[in-house]
Amino acid sequence: MDGSDLQHPCSLDSGDPCRNDEQQPVSTASKVGCVGKIPIVESDRGGQVTYHGPGQLIAYTLFDLNRLGIGIRSLVSGLENAVINTLSQYGIKAEARRDAPGVYVDGKKIASLGLRIRKGCSYHGLSLNVNMDLTPFSAINPCGYPGLEITQLVDLGVPVKTYEVAVPLVGAIMREFGYDGFAVG
Repeated sequence: MDGSDLQHPCSLDSGDPCRNDEQQPVSTASKVGCVGKIPIVESDRGGQVTYHGPGQLIAYTLFDLNRLGIGIRSLVSGLENAVINTLSQYGIKAEARRDAPGVYVDGKKIASLGLRIRKGCSYHGLSLNVNMDLTPFSAINPCGYPGLEITQLVDLGVPVKTYEVAVPLVGAIMREFGYDGFAVG
């Protein structure tokens, strides 16, 4: 695994082409037009439109699934578990949902996953909301779910900086996938 963490400038990431109720491709711009000057970035990751911005920790996870001997579902579950374990270090009880990938606290989404598998290797990764402006989420259907509420660590009473969460998160990801012998930090 090669793990890189960073924060993105404000952007809307469309993932796979968004679809309307009839499952016809629709313009991502029409879905998020009310957001204004936030640029729309199309990527080849799985999932639908989401917002990225300062105060959100982005972890790009590059795994050779064949080498690890796991499939896509195990990768998704492992990343969700790593976020759940990281949040537990801050006293937050979180959960994953089988029907809606990501991590949730009291029904509100705190972390999103967007992955792509090519030739047995994963890329893209996850985003964890730490201390950011959540307003742009209200102008979209986050991850394709109308009305989905979004939360972040600071709103849950954890006043940490984004970089302070990076080391525990990367450590949890490494442990989840058997990279216990590597130093983080």
